[in-house]
Amino acid sequence: MTAKIYYDKDADLSLLKDKTIAILGYGSQGHAHAQNLRDSGCNVIVGQRPGSPNYDLAVSHGFEPLPIDEAAERADMVNMLLPDEVQGDLYRSHVREHLKPGNILMCSHGFNVHFGQVEAPEGVDTVLVAPKGPGHLVRSEFERGGGVPCLIAVNEGASEQSFQLGLAYAKGIGGTRAGVLQTSFAEETETDLFGEQVVLCGGISALVKAAYETLVEAGYQPEMAYFECLHELKLIVDLFYQGGLSYMRYSVSNTAEFGDYTRGPRIVTEETKKEMKKILDEVQSGIFAREWILENRANAPSFKAIRRRERNHPIEDVGRRLRRLMSWIDAKEV
Repeated sequence: MTAKIYYDKDADLSLLKDKTIAILGYGSQGHAHAQNLRDSGCNVIVGQRPGSPNYDLAVSHGFEPLPIDEAAERADMVNMLLPDEVQGDLYRSHVREHLKPGNILMCSHGFNVHFGQVEAPEGVDTVLVAPKGPGHLVRSEFERGGGVPCLIAVNEGASEQSFQLGLAYAKGIGGTRAGVLQTSFAEETETDLFGEQVVLCGGISALVKAAYETLVEAGYQPEMAYFECLHELKLIVDLFYQGGLSYMRYSVSNTAEFGDYTRGPRIVTEETKKEMKKILDEVQSGIFAREWILENRANAPSFKAIRRRERNHPIEDVGRRLRRLMSWIDAKEV
């Protein structure tokens, strides 16, 4: 089935003219949405906890942040752009009671809505507008006159007006300049989690570490292993981004292309694909969501321990040292 895609001509920004939009959370996505909407002529208020760095950031950008309760009370459209792990509790304690029939409850990732942690009251439709890129890119592309592609979804039974308001919102942040694909909360949430775990974060991180360890254990210099297994990955990903697998294979040497075809399937085998299917089932069934929710209710002890251990992996130590030698890299340290 071909996805329905909407562009500038399909969205009416004037629908937001008399609406007050509350952006709850001024983090990665929040700062971009709030500024882009304001620049598009919308009435935007920000809900952010006083004393936090993001509160000060919002002030520096010309906003006067409100307590989350007050922002939710004053708004016609409320976008929950808080971290997944705190969103459900904050919604139940600070947002839900302030929603009125005719309001729109929004999000940019369907995790909490799809898995029942955020449930809109009667008469309130739920709309998802999810940029397919980090907030800094949503902002920078908007400023240069472009946009980041977005996904849009509404709850079952939502009105056409709510869908049109969602499209208008997408236009306000620049999404319709690039294209807005219609989806569902389930599809956005499940594909997003699967992609993060199997490829974008989990799969790539595990592959890079295993390859690095294999070379070092075989006696090769850690610096060489870092360059070959992590540093050069950006070059390949950029080629993917520009033209897909075929363009990458066109751009590399014939030797590399032959190694791709003949050795790649020995790394990602049928057994690997079986494990991918298990992970997808854990996402679809809610097993992963329950694990993550319970982990955070216990103050995330396993998550924090794993994070500490991973930050001390030898590839991280080597990388920090090598990145200092490459002045052209805008090196970041956690």
